Amino acid sequence: MRGFTAGVVFATTTAVIWGGQFVVAKSAIGEVDPFWLTTIRYALASAVLLLLLALFEGRAALRPDGRGRQLFWLGTLGFAGFNLLAFTGLQHAEPQNAALVVALAPLVTAIVLWLRDGVRPARVTGVAMGVALFGVALVISGGDPASILHGSIGWGDGLVLLGVISFVLYTLGASRHAGLSPLRYTALTASLGWLSIAGATVLATAAGFVEVPSTASVANVTPEILYLALPGAVVAVLTWNAAVGRIGAQNVALIGNLIPVVTFTVEISRGYRPNGVELAGAALTLSALAANNLLLRRRAATAATRPERVEKDVIPEAA
Repeated sequence: MRGFTAGVVFATTTAVIWGGQFVVAKSAIGEVDPFWLTTIRYALASAVLLLLLALFEGRAALRPDGRGRQLFWLGTLGFAGFNLLAFTGLQHAEPQNAALVVALAPLVTAIVLWLRDGVRPARVTGVAMGVALFGVALVISGGDPASILHGSIGWGDGLVLLGVISFVLYTLGASRHAGLSPLRYTALTASLGWLSIAGATVLATAAGFVEVPSTASVANVTPEILYLALPGAVVAVLTWNAAVGRIGAQNVALIGNLIPVVTFTVEISRGYRPNGVELAGAALTLSALAANNLLLRRRAATAATRPERVEKDVIPEAA
């Protein structure tokens, strides 16, 4: 496949896998605490990724070559931060709500770039952000916006959003390690991030916040763990990083809008019946995200053909 086509296939693969992941994870955390679930999941995923790295790029690729500290912190953000926060939040949120919050990543990226680098979002991004957040509020409130005033948006949804911020920082950090292949970047950050996951789990268990799962509980969700570890972690993260390298973060973000669509489809097939306001909210959010992406792309193309024009707003690339 050519580079662009391969990138689209990779991004679509990630979106489909992660769309199903929220439903699978919601089922698994009913048996195994999110901390232990994430620890087990990434113990397996990291081992597989390191094995693949050694097989395809040689044992020398296992060495961080002076990047260890940076890759450790990026792995902590991308794998420990996202998974521990998002999965803990998922205990107290519905899968379709979590997936829709994750779809806000491009807008979160614009805010992070603004705060971190002083890159002001374009005005269209500000409008899209407001519309998208309103749509998310409609879905999370169950189609009753007035209930938001009474706490229908729970802290579980907030934890998922914090997880999204962590993964955005991880994705933005990848640009500083462009010399690493997607496989090497993913394997090293996942394995180093697992150290933080395991450490946080040990501390949380010692403090009495979580309990060590029984062998029977782990056995009961073994299929879910295998899905989360192999397609969900190994395949999806690899294809995500590979897609960003081939078609750019904005294109990947646009295709990423499929994540909540897949989650909604799976949940509806399992008996979930959203009302009209919820569906309208989801459609409003996804439309705002897609419109923001396409309008920014058009403005960037116009600016490229008119170099003499100085744009008042800086257009960041979303992740």
